[in-house]
Amino acid sequence: MNTVDAVEIVADGIVLSVRLTPKASRNEIDGWAVGADGKVHLKVRVTAVPEKGKANKALIKLLSKSLGLAPTLIDVVAGETNRNKRLKIEGAATQLAEHLLEQIPLSP
Repeated sequence: MNTVDAVEIVADGIVLSVRLTPKASRNEIDGWAVGADGKVHLKVRVTAVPEKGKANKALIKLLSKSLGLAPTLIDVVAGETNRNKRLKIEGAATQLAEHLLEQIPLSP
């Protein structure tokens, strides 16, 4: 599994592929996984319901806390109403990518 495939470096940050599971029993980053389409993504679970952006807000809050970033630096750029999302994280791209890959474990 090549986790780098899930992290795309752009001019002012990174774009991260995420698979979100709402209405979970707890808020948790499960790690990197390969989807049925063969693409790598970050698996995340949140307790929030997928209504009126609540699950997306919970996702942003969880990731910002986990990465030590302000929530305003993270934005959903694709998949707002879908489980498969693309999140843009603003900041120094190389440092963000390295930190993300170090902090989040591989899924079993």
